[in-house]
Amino acid sequence: MAHMVKCIKLGREAEGLDEPPFDGELGQKIYNNVSKLAWEQWQEHMKMLLNEYRLQPWKKDHQEFIAQQMEAYFFGEGSERPKEYVPPQ
Repeated sequence: MAHMVKCIKLGREAEGLDEPPFDGELGQKIYNNVSKLAWEQWQEHMKMLLNEYRLQPWKKDHQEFIAQQMEAYFFGEGSERPKEYVPPQ
């Protein structure tokens, strides 16, 4: 049986992730509150952040920035797009 959650992002019950996306408190919080669909949406948003800010995920300060944006995206006011971002046509 699928792991079901009351998705914090979608505002409804939906299928959750198969396992926490990473170790730690935030990973467990995401597992308990975020659906697969919302996680896929975050991954697309994260790709945009990585590209627009030219982040290098192996750098500690860049990892911290992504974690802050992830926390805001799911549990805060939301993660904003960079001011210079132009969506693809």
